[in-house]
Amino acid sequence: MALDPASHIDRGSLSAIFEGNPSVTQPVLQCVQVKPIAGQQGGPERFRVVFSDISNFVQSMLASQVNFHVHEGKLRKGVFVRLKAYQTNVVKNKKIIIVLDLEVLEHLGESEKIGSPQALDSKTEDVQPQPTTIQTSGFYGNNAQVPQQQSIPQRATTNSSSTAHANIYPIEALSPYAHKWTIKARCTNKSDIKTWHNKNGEGRLFSVNLLDESGEIRGTGFNEQCDQLYEVFREGGVYYITSPCRVQMAKKQFTNLNNDYELTFERDTVVEKAEEQEGVPQVRFNFTSIGDLQTIEKDTTIDTIGVLKEVGETSQIVSKTTSKPYDKRELTLVDNSNFSVRLTIWGNSATTFDVPPESIIAFKGVKVSDFGGRSLSLLSSGSMTVDPDINEAHKLKGWYDAQGRNDTYSSHANAGASMGMAGGRSDPVKTCQQVKDENLGFSEAVDYFTTRATVIYIKGENFAYPACLSADCNKKVIQDNDGQWRCEKCDRSHPKPEYRYILSVNASDHTGQLWLNCFDDIGKQLLGMSADQVMEMQETDIKAAEPVFQNAACRSWMFKCRAKTDNFQDQQRVRYQVMTASPLNYSAECAKLTEMIKMYSME
Repeated sequence: MALDPASHIDRGSLSAIFEGNPSVTQPVLQCVQVKPIAGQQGGPERFRVVFSDISNFVQSMLASQVNFHVHEGKLRKGVFVRLKAYQTNVVKNKKIIIVLDLEVLEHLGESEKIGSPQALDSKTEDVQPQPTTIQTSGFYGNNAQVPQQQSIPQRATTNSSSTAHANIYPIEALSPYAHKWTIKARCTNKSDIKTWHNKNGEGRLFSVNLLDESGEIRGTGFNEQCDQLYEVFREGGVYYITSPCRVQMAKKQFTNLNNDYELTFERDTVVEKAEEQEGVPQVRFNFTSIGDLQTIEKDTTIDTIGVLKEVGETSQIVSKTTSKPYDKRELTLVDNSNFSVRLTIWGNSATTFDVPPESIIAFKGVKVSDFGGRSLSLLSSGSMTVDPDINEAHKLKGWYDAQGRNDTYSSHANAGASMGMAGGRSDPVKTCQQVKDENLGFSEAVDYFTTRATVIYIKGENFAYPACLSADCNKKVIQDNDGQWRCEKCDRSHPKPEYRYILSVNASDHTGQLWLNCFDDIGKQLLGMSADQVMEMQETDIKAAEPVFQNAACRSWMFKCRAKTDNFQDQQRVRYQVMTASPLNYSAECAKLTEMIKMYSME
């Protein structure tokens, strides 16, 4: 018997959601429209979706972590979905839903729009936006509302209830075009106060990392705001932060967060400590195992977790460029990959470190170095959490108590020559479809494969970053007011940067396509010129570089790749990173085909 999709739709659920009805948690709706939202070049990709419950329809915006449903063609006009996590709001008297997680109900198929739904419009006199994020478990839900007019903005360190904040925005939805917003976020990291000196004067600043259910963002306070807000924020605390507060493009050289925007606190920005901490997660990690470090590009920022095996003494080094002393301490970490790694912590973290050996430590924001093979360094914007209450820590503790305490561990110190960039591996040749069908990258270990594919498209936006000119640095630099390019790592300025590729390449064969990530060496092979040359072409004419990307298309390569699952905002994605690329040897390929044909000979 054929399914009747209309019988599965939760009729009237949209109205119930905005009325705060707690019985509606996972509404089943029909998607009646999907459209991309025009944004600024280089900004995050956005999609506007219209959902219907037969009685009403409402405009929605997808959070970036669910965009893959559109990319894979699953979320399209006519299909049916179950909303699993979402945020409701009212903007300019129009009700909208910000979708944080959804499930496409493929077994219901798709159909033309069911019924004649009417727009679910708001009326300013009787509608208040919902203050919370709805989750499937109901744990994060808090539908209590008290319509209240907010008083003149004042900074406050006193506790505040969510009932006083009706217009709660998810961090994911913040942009320079958002006005009159409040976010409810946890402070996962607070930096020390830093000072700077240049020809324009001197100043001080501090920054915090803020986290909610939808994502993370960095906030910075300068001078007066530094003095007023530094003592307000405490790591682990939950706060309401209310505009006016500037939202601007993130300076990626100063942050390891996955957000294209950052906040700058202003004179009238309101920061209040929240009494209720429900609905705000703890720190979010995207772990790389110690055994996988050899496959990670130098200077990449990662998160890792391990057992503290050894703790070195505090020592001091003097910077060659600034002659300033810096305190450091080296830690040795191990994990169930049976590898160990040396991790360096700096400054106050080094001098006050008193964690006992055999503790589990999770690090967020450590930089991968190739010094001595592979080593790690905790960035100033990074953080460490001792014995975190997360599954990865519990599994690591169980493994260490059962066998790890007596195991021997390999070091990355001498692995570089033997492992390289996986160049010496004999990896199986796979088609694009085989890579997906065999779920390469979904196992705990890294999967390696070779694929014969043709470049179809190379993204022309954000294809390179400005890097430091110092030998073996490659750190991203930022242009200062003097026109110089400043490297925070080397504490030096350069008259110009060296641009390095970070390409996103769509490659295809007769079975399907894959999105491949390529770094500088591979980018030079594919495009036939350095990133500096391409950037120079763009400076004279923004469209001058287009032929470079077009000419790189329709060329076939043998790509040696690694497949590894990344966890981003509770969503698992497989990342395919190109380790080496070589042009097709057509003579050798013809010989292989000839041998295959002989296998089918009937003689």
